[in-house]
Amino acid sequence: MSKILIIEDEQSIAELERDYLEVNGFESDIAKNGEEGLKKALEGNYQLIILDLMLPGIDGFDLCKKIRAQLNIPILMVTARKEDIDIIRGFDRGADDYIEKPFNPNELVARVKAHISRYKRLVNSEPNDHSIQVRGLVIDKSSRKVFLNQEEKTLRGKEFDLLFFLASNPNQVFSKDHLFERVWGYDSMGDISTVTVHIRRIREKIEVDPSNPEYIETIWGVGYRFLS
Repeated sequence: MSKILIIEDEQSIAELERDYLEVNGFESDIAKNGEEGLKKALEGNYQLIILDLMLPGIDGFDLCKKIRAQLNIPILMVTARKEDIDIIRGFDRGADDYIEKPFNPNELVARVKAHISRYKRLVNSEPNDHSIQVRGLVIDKSSRKVFLNQEEKTLRGKEFDLLFFLASNPNQVFSKDHLFERVWGYDSMGDISTVTVHIRRIREKIEVDPSNPEYIETIWGVGYRFLS
């Protein structure tokens, strides 16, 4: 049974999320503030975190960044903020998806199922010793670690997934829509602008000169490709 952590300070919303998840076969815990959420996230064995952005103590943005620095599990933001800058900021901190308040609980459950299913496939689809090496870049599937010229580079959950997918299909051009569908698991929810944000973050970590990339090339008006 997959275990979900709900970090939400509004008790009625947290209990609603918990009830719908448990009806659908998930085990769930609730944390009411950022400090409690961080402690539980790092100590518990969770497969996904549902994270409200407006929290007392550590806010959702900072909490997401702290969790993502140590865990690669999916993080689903719940937000009342509809401004693009806040959503992009959440993705930039390492979130994988978002849902706006008020939300349909059935949609929340559908997104949770999709992300957990996708995460399990990505983790288990390749042999444990599978890795990709291109020039000075090494992408290790089993440990989900990336090394550039023997120096480890920390890539967050979907950053690693996106890089691994592109590197697994070298010299092929993929549109943003295609990448969003393959890496995030569906194309009818969320915003493909997150692909651009994640590509930028990956380049900052693996490219010597992000403005003149050696590994991930932009094909203007089309998409991106990984150069082998």
